[in-house]
Amino acid sequence: MATVELRFSALPEHVRTARLVAAAVARRAGVDEAVLDEVRLAVGEACSRAVGLHRSGGITAPVKVALIEEEKQFSIEVGDEAPHAVPAERVAGGPSADADVEAEEDEMGLAVISGLVDDVEVTTGENGGLIRMRWPTAPPATALV
Repeated sequence: MATVELRFSALPEHVRTARLVAAAVARRAGVDEAVLDEVRLAVGEACSRAVGLHRSGGITAPVKVALIEEEKQFSIEVGDEAPHAVPAERVAGGPSADADVEAEEDEMGLAVISGLVDDVEVTTGENGGLIRMRWPTAPPATALV
């Protein structure tokens, strides 16, 4: 199992680099060429979401991306350190209009990711969140002699 880890400052200009690295590692891991655009878009959306959460929360910690090559699958994990309120907490706290807009943008980003990736898992909590996306890989091609 090979893993590539990226950590970058929560700046929008770093999202493009994360997308490019993710696509390159996915290609090397054996993800189907037809799916690489989806990988790029999903990683871009997940990283943009994490950057937005860090910036709106004033969090200076880096956004974390792990690219994990396993035997029959390729996984990407995008982690943030922004505290996530569960829906009941949003209601109890009397959300502001800004909080409503941020929650809608967050839900829209997650919907886009879910539309692009068949196997996606989102976990959130008061210490941050993690989006785990998985794609199948093809077995390595054997050379004919």
